[in-house]
Order: sequence, then C-alpha cells, then structure tokens
Amino acid sequence: MADFAHPRTVTRSHPDGATITRWRAPDGWLLRVFDWPAPSTPARGSILFTGGRGDFIEKYLESFAAWHAAGWRITAFDWRGQGGSGRGGPAPHVGHIADFADFITDMAAFWAEWAAGAAGPRVVIGHSMGGHLALRAVVEGAIAPDAAVLVAPMLGLRAPLAPRVGEGVAGLMARLGDPARGAWKGNERPHSRLSRQALLTHDPDRYADELWWQAADAVLLTGPPSWRWVAGAFASTRRLRASPGLGRVGVPVLMLVAEADRLVDPRAALAVAARLPDCRVVRFGAESAHEILREVDAVRDRAMAEIAAFLGARAGG
Repeated sequence: MADFAHPRTVTRSHPDGATITRWRAPDGWLLRVFDWPAPSTPARGSILFTGGRGDFIEKYLESFAAWHAAGWRITAFDWRGQGGSGRGGPAPHVGHIADFADFITDMAAFWAEWAAGAAGPRVVIGHSMGGHLALRAVVEGAIAPDAAVLVAPMLGLRAPLAPRVGEGVAGLMARLGDPARGAWKGNERPHSRLSRQALLTHDPDRYADELWWQAADAVLLTGPPSWRWVAGAFASTRRLRASPGLGRVGVPVLMLVAEADRLVDPRAALAVAARLPDCRVVRFGAESAHEILREVDAVRDRAMAEIAAFLGARAGG
C-alpha cells in the first residue's frame, strides 16, 4: 500500500518529459491536454485523469508525479469551458457549458483516440465533476476503462434547498436571463460562511499552490459556474442516480468519499456506490474537505495508498 508514498512535492513547473498540447474535439473545440509518457518500457499502464469544476491540469501535478514514479503514463485535460480550454460564454471567468452531454461527447472521442495508443491497463481517475462524468461515461458506454477511481465524485450537489427545488430554480434563472452569466460572484458555494479554502482543503500550502498557478497564468482562473452549468449539474446527477445502468457497470470502482464535504453530497455518492456491482468505498471524516488529493498529508497519503492498493489488485497487479 505504500508504493505511492513520497515526501510533499508541491510542484510549480511542468515535469521534464511531459507535454502540453491541444486536442481538437469533434465540433472543433480545442482542449488543453497534458501527457507524460511512462518512465520505463513496458509501462505499468495508462491513467486518464479528469478534474473537477474549475480545475486545471497543474493542480494535480503532485499526484501525477507519484503515479508516474510508479510506472504509469499520465494524461489529463482541462474540460471545455474552464482552465486552459477556453470559455463557453463571453465572460472570461465564468465556467459555462450549454449541455453536460457535450462533456460526454468530448470524453468519448478523446478516450477512443487515447486508448488506441495507450498501454493497458487503462484507468480513469476522476475528481468531483470529473468523477461524475467518468462514471456517467462508463454507464453510457462512452468509455471502457479497466478500472475507475472516483474521488469525492459529484453525484449530488449540496444545496440550501432540496435538489429538485434547486434544479428548478437554476433552470428558471437560466431562462430568465443570459444562461451563460455567473450564478454567483465568488466562492465555490453561494451564501457559505466558510472561506473557499475551508470548502476545499485544510492544507494552506496546497491551496496556495492553486492560487500561484492562477496568478502566473490568468487563463487558468475559471471562477463561478453559469446558471446553465448549475441547472445541467443538477439534471445530470439526478439522471445518473436514477439510471438502471449503474447496476450493470462491469468496471471495478474505488470511490473515495469525504463525509464532511460541503460542495457535493456524500450521501448521494454512497447511495450510488451501493448500486455498483464492484465498488470499494473509502470514507474520510472531518479531517477531509472536498479536495481529498490536495488535503493535509495524513489524508492525502491515505488516499494515495488506497489508490495504489486498488490499482495493484484490480488493474493488472
């Protein structure tokens, strides 16, 4: 369980041998892509990492370095509408998507091209929104990984009102004005008394690392979601939770759940996990906020060890 253990390495440069390129989606949209070939031949396997809402590649360089050192090829991309993959609306700091199905279309096309040249086993690791989209893509047959790791997956949203009410309000707000306008001005959750850092991580150094990258390249700063994104997130998570396809998922899944998460609903994640035929759940308590892989060392090291053990047992040994 310790082959991913390593000293803290908050990284503020792209690693030697890695590339940042652009990949053209079927509709012509250009996604920013990170690729880091395996350190030796043959490769241990290939990992495709999908980040959360507002994330960008550089936030996870520390985790990428650990997986790469264990022999994996690492690939990641910024979702359309955020990070370095452009914006879906006119505002430079609002994350907008017209339809969550566009994310799945991108992922299906990218996976098909990537998997054709990626050494197996092929693993998808998704955080938050990326975890939701990875599982949705598996359920819909858009991707076919050998194993999946879902980290604090967005399978339900935290909302001051019931999810159905929140979805209705978001849909109404999207219809009443420009659907690409920001749903709120700041923070990750409107009307929260907690700071953005408190919602994401207890580790001030790892939180500062995100701010450093955004200061170095303002393009990486996404900001709040649009009303259309909020309505789409409610609808997409609701439909996935209700999907009979969950019970037919043949992919082994590791799900890491932060039970004190203030951004996504851990109860929804646990309910989905119970319906998956082959799912190991690892729970974190008050010691972890939403960004488990960017938490304090005790939390992050446990998470990385669980991922290492899972991949060792379920993705090619």
